[in-house]
Amino acid sequence: MNKTEIIDAFAALGEAINPDSTDLNAVIEQAYLKNNWFTEPNVRYCLKNWSNCLTTSNLSDWLSKVQEENSAPKTVGIVMAGNIPMVGFHDLLSVLCTGHNAMVKLSQNDEVLMKFVVAKLNEINPKLGERIHIAERIQKPDAVIATGSNNTARYFEYYFRDIPRIIRKNRTSIAVLSGKETDEQLGLLADDIFQYFGLGCRNVTKLLIPQEFDITRILDNLIKYQNLIDHNKYANNYTYHKAIFLMNLTEHLDTGYVLAKEDEKLHSPLGCIFYERYNTLDDVEHQLSELEEEIQVVVSDIDQLSAQPFGSTQATQLTDYADGVNTLNYLTLI
Repeated sequence: MNKTEIIDAFAALGEAINPDSTDLNAVIEQAYLKNNWFTEPNVRYCLKNWSNCLTTSNLSDWLSKVQEENSAPKTVGIVMAGNIPMVGFHDLLSVLCTGHNAMVKLSQNDEVLMKFVVAKLNEINPKLGERIHIAERIQKPDAVIATGSNNTARYFEYYFRDIPRIIRKNRTSIAVLSGKETDEQLGLLADDIFQYFGLGCRNVTKLLIPQEFDITRILDNLIKYQNLIDHNKYANNYTYHKAIFLMNLTEHLDTGYVLAKEDEKLHSPLGCIFYERYNTLDDVEHQLSELEEEIQVVVSDIDQLSAQPFGSTQATQLTDYADGVNTLNYLTLI
């Protein structure tokens, strides 16, 4: 397949998964029944975002530096995560767009949506669909992209030690506030924290705030997500950590749907948000540098920092690469 055929196929997929124009109610319901974290609003948000990304113009720009055809296509194993809807799709897209074949180990948590996407691709262009093999186990690939926890990453590193590989570990995202943010910006920060219940590596779990900043300003602007407490799985996490804080007499703030705790740790548990006060931006830059291997995204309106704007962490683009590793470049060099 040449590049034009591939672009046309994925642009057609973008139209097919647009929840505004296509009746996807059945697959959305199946995804939720399989995994209750995948609520209808979250799945629709995901499908809409990918639909917006998969246009002829976007795909052409993204692939403009990729060679026309891969003269020696390889089999690339993809071990997918399942923490948020279609989290492994970008890897599949990258493998296919660089002319390789994909051997995919799906997460049980996200198999409904990903099997739907693969079936739709096969329907749109069977030549592309036949280059995707869904496997129970990744066996003898030429290269691999594997996503998992810090523990599974050690296993992946050993198991795939003899082939080219991208191994992803636990990461999270952080917001740095100047203290001059508007309520509108803090409302967008709420999206960065709570979209997909906060389960993604691009979700903000840690806040860095100035010494004199009133943390309740942030909490007041999270209220649009107060209904998360009606979700059983989320509520169980919130209630558990609240009980732990109370039993240990741990100082914290409680909104009734999220717990805020001053803590130096980067990764806050589900249902909680950690915050830490800083003195100078030089201190912040030093801290971000030390945590570079654990941070996926930095969110801020401070010009001095290399950061994304508030509200943008889950509105991913084709050029947003996990862990900052350009997957296209990697795949064109294997």
